[in-house]
Amino acid sequence: MTNSLEKTNYPALYTLIIVFFFWGFIAAGNSIFIPFCKHYFSLDQFQSQLIDFAFYTAYYIGALILFAYSSLRGTDLVNSWGYKKSIVYGLLFSALGAGAMILAVFSNIYIGMLTGLFIVALGFSLQQTAANPFAVLLGDPKTGSSRINLGGGVNSFGTTIGPLIVAFALFGSVSEISDEQIAGLQLNKVILLYICVGILFVTAAAIFHFSKKVPAGIQDEHVEKAHKALRSLFIITGLLLCMFVPVFHSYAQGWEAPFLNAEKYRMVWLLAALAIVVGGLLLIKKRASVNAHGWGAMQYPQVILGMLAIFTYVGVEVTIGSNLGELLKQPLFGGYESSQIAPFISMYWGSLMIGRWAGAVHAFNLQNRAKTIALITAPILAFIVVIAANTISGKDMHILYYYIICVAIQIAAMMLCKDKPATTLFVFAVLGITAMIIGLLSHGTIAIYAFLSGGLFCSIMWPAIFSLSITGLGKYTSQGSAFLIMMILGGGIVPPIQGKLADILGIHQSYIIAVVCFAYLAFFALAVRKILFKQHIDIDSLESASH
Repeated sequence: MTNSLEKTNYPALYTLIIVFFFWGFIAAGNSIFIPFCKHYFSLDQFQSQLIDFAFYTAYYIGALILFAYSSLRGTDLVNSWGYKKSIVYGLLFSALGAGAMILAVFSNIYIGMLTGLFIVALGFSLQQTAANPFAVLLGDPKTGSSRINLGGGVNSFGTTIGPLIVAFALFGSVSEISDEQIAGLQLNKVILLYICVGILFVTAAAIFHFSKKVPAGIQDEHVEKAHKALRSLFIITGLLLCMFVPVFHSYAQGWEAPFLNAEKYRMVWLLAALAIVVGGLLLIKKRASVNAHGWGAMQYPQVILGMLAIFTYVGVEVTIGSNLGELLKQPLFGGYESSQIAPFISMYWGSLMIGRWAGAVHAFNLQNRAKTIALITAPILAFIVVIAANTISGKDMHILYYYIICVAIQIAAMMLCKDKPATTLFVFAVLGITAMIIGLLSHGTIAIYAFLSGGLFCSIMWPAIFSLSITGLGKYTSQGSAFLIMMILGGGIVPPIQGKLADILGIHQSYIIAVVCFAYLAFFALAVRKILFKQHIDIDSLESASH
């Protein structure tokens, strides 16, 4: 099967985006799941946050295991299975995780719950490794990022309605959940919920497996054993474990270093973890440029810089939202109570859906006028969906009505970029830098809108980074995809670094982290053009050819 199909396989694409919905739905459901576990298992705050740590770490571990197996065998596992079968296996693996979670709740074992969630996310890791390049494969590669954007838009829709559906299933209401409701939650409802989740995974796997419209996506080319890349990643993983152990140990034991308080002590180890990821990948890039043999997909500099871009993108996307609640509690930003923060958090994550719905427009064969109308109406409709979903759940969204101005800026940027991945990434990274600087230099509603708009400008970055990073990889495409999926790890390192920086500089000033992240993404957008040009791939001609 080739990767140069000119006509989009829409039936297969629509089937594929089902799994994109699951990723958002399940991940967002963790916001309801964490307080339940905290009460049910009598956890402290740090222990309850291990749920997110287990979930996001699984992406890294899953992609590493997949690469290790493929490298040792000399055959890329996803290529040999085919993208279709890999997604089916990933869904069934996630269903096993849902079963493990049911047993853990029934047996009152928290570590079993974390294990179950870890297995679910391992399945997601396999699904994402296959689904993203598969979306590119299902049509003209020049519009591949638009198809990933379509999946991302559906993913964000799952993120938006996931907490509402989970809340209704468990509590019979979509309004704000009180501590009393969580304390009174019946165990059989939680078990029934994850039975349904497991059934949904199996059903999606069956739909995908039996759909005749979905091609197998098998690529049986021999892949060189990437023993140097494997060894380097194991070293990086081992060093990261060494960095994380002191952080967890200090939380668990309340330990403080002789010359550093606990927060600064943890900051040192978190920065060391960041240095290992960045320094390790840059060292790999340098060594692979001297002798490409044994590095597999890592011999391509667009993959290494793309891995750092995914790490940075996921990190900045998560850190803006994760630290937003604390910012809004400050007097200069409204001094909101915890119960009043939910609308802003929801709008931030909803901004990802707004942007991705706009980005998905290019995946359809629309004429110029119809495309322009869709570029305007799709994000506005998504904005209305976010407002309506939160209003139905009892949240007061009046203060966010004028956020439509930020949406208008995002619409103008999308029309300016004309679905060119490198151009789009650069423009949106610059907009991200601008928004963060405005937020840092102001306060009140202007600053809040500026920080919220970070979600709009992050929204289209994943598909742009992904499509640029795997361009020109050929038989190494799925291997490069696995490397990129590993870097979702950025969501577990960048946010705590900003959190610790906030303890030192203040929560407002800590958003300088977001400026640095967006700056690297702008650099990557420029650098990848030159890299691909040296490989005789003119990204500008590819982009212009799609219009």
